[in-house]
Amino acid sequence: MSILTSDNNWHNQLINALAACEVNSGPFFEGPFQLLKLTDQLSINLVSLNNPFNPQDFIELQEKYVAKHIKLIHLWEDIWLSKPNQVLARLTSLLGKNKRIHGRKTKVHKIAKPIADAFLNENHLQGTVSSRYKIGLFEKEELVAVATFSALRKMNHTENYKSAELIRFAVKAGYSITGGLSKLISYFAELHQPNDLMTYADRDWSAGEAYLRLNFLQTAIIAPQYYQLNAVLQRQLIKDAGTLQAQIFNTGSLKFILKF
Repeated sequence: MSILTSDNNWHNQLINALAACEVNSGPFFEGPFQLLKLTDQLSINLVSLNNPFNPQDFIELQEKYVAKHIKLIHLWEDIWLSKPNQVLARLTSLLGKNKRIHGRKTKVHKIAKPIADAFLNENHLQGTVSSRYKIGLFEKEELVAVATFSALRKMNHTENYKSAELIRFAVKAGYSITGGLSKLISYFAELHQPNDLMTYADRDWSAGEAYLRLNFLQTAIIAPQYYQLNAVLQRQLIKDAGTLQAQIFNTGSLKFILKF
């Protein structure tokens, strides 16, 4: 019998969807939190839209799990309801269920904005966002990964120093590409010669492990952000959270920098 309450049907939808992907999961309570265990190293904090928590509650819960060498993801109800395919793709990737391609077998090309936007909307949890440069990774003729970058920005701390931002990176659902992100970054760096590349990891989902493996250094912790939902469950950032009773938030992000 499920321990989940009747008003949390989305939990059961997630459990059933995972089962269809041959992923067994076990719901349990830890104090006031409703969690879902996928493996001994991966659990999910199921966050309903109506909840009594604040970002620090989730940060402390995550840190508790990190101390036990367990990755804990904060999955919000609106994210599951609006992007179930992307959630499942991210989870199955973390569980090592993807088809694996080596980056050596791929080719890098610049791609047009409509192609990048469509790919990111289909394969990235946060969808597309404005960027200057769009680069794709292809296996034969199939687009299997996309990275987007900002324009180069002059930094005042050093003469002729230029920085860029890796804004989005996504892999096609069902695939993992060994060395794919490194190959895209190397291509961008060779074309545009930045002195460094910065990026951010969403703490709800990641501690930036992929960036650390590529020798990025964590340089800052960015504060949590607050949101309101529109009619189609899209998050809209609230710049002054004190003006609203905002119940939707994230746990902030981690800033990383790679120097060339």
